[in-house]
Amino acid sequence: MAILLLLQQREQVTAAEVARELEISERTARRDLDALGTAGVPVYSVQGRGGGWRLVGGARTDLSGLTASEARALFLVAGPASAVTPTVKAALRKLVHALPEPFRAQAEAASSSLVVDPQRWGSSGFAPRPPRLLDALQDAVIRGVQVRLGYVDRERTETTRTVHPLGIVAKGPSWYLVAHTESGRRTFRIDRVSSVDPTADPVHRPEDFDLAESWREIADEVERKRTPLEVRAMCVPHGIAVLRMGFGARLEVGGSTTDGRIEVVIRGNDEHILAGELAGLIEYLEVTGPPGVRDQLAAIGTVLVGRYGSQRQRPLTAEQ
Repeated sequence: MAILLLLQQREQVTAAEVARELEISERTARRDLDALGTAGVPVYSVQGRGGGWRLVGGARTDLSGLTASEARALFLVAGPASAVTPTVKAALRKLVHALPEPFRAQAEAASSSLVVDPQRWGSSGFAPRPPRLLDALQDAVIRGVQVRLGYVDRERTETTRTVHPLGIVAKGPSWYLVAHTESGRRTFRIDRVSSVDPTADPVHRPEDFDLAESWREIADEVERKRTPLEVRAMCVPHGIAVLRMGFGARLEVGGSTTDGRIEVVIRGNDEHILAGELAGLIEYLEVTGPPGVRDQLAAIGTVLVGRYGSQRQRPLTAEQ
């Protein structure tokens, strides 16, 4: 397919050019060019200096019957959101480079227009169907056009604004549009978008914009707002792996101290709940602040000692 697209894009190609463009050997390129003819494609070779391979009469071939939207969807699998193998991604990226220039730009945009972040915000549940205006927004991102966006916020207030769509992110069951607005970069939940009206004006996309990096910054900011409480602690080195499993993105690991322990920060939103999570980790941790969490840990310790400290451990009998 890539070779045929090259032939349609150019008047003539050589086996060396095909090999260079598609990162294959010249022997493989010649074999595949011969295979096109065997498959019935009207391709022929011109011998001698200045020779190469051509399509008879500049023939054009519809490779797949795909619509423009279907073709863009195909190239999404070449991007970072895809779960396909690296080999498939590499093959599709080569195919993108063989496309005619107008098609190539949109195909390349499709391959970098989407990020999938599988980590949910908080609770789990079944993922709903994608929101109804997802395709329209993705099309605007790929084509690079501004849209007039109807949006209903969490207070149920509806507004209309013109935005520059930069990318789309799937976060667990939710979908988000990352866009530039008059107020700077903003994130919109796509299930709250009430209307999408594309304009003819191009998107002003920062040259250094990277969707994956931008989303990491957004996700970190949201996580900090959800978990404003920060607990400072000292952890023994072999306990860091346990903390990572237990707290995930809520854990920040700092540097080592003079006694070999490691400084950590663990985020949460309630002193009592966070103290309960930390109480089972006293083998690894010494909490240094804030005082409220230390007081909660002391209270938990007092209850545990009062309930279990006076009970003597009796040996189990055979019947037990």
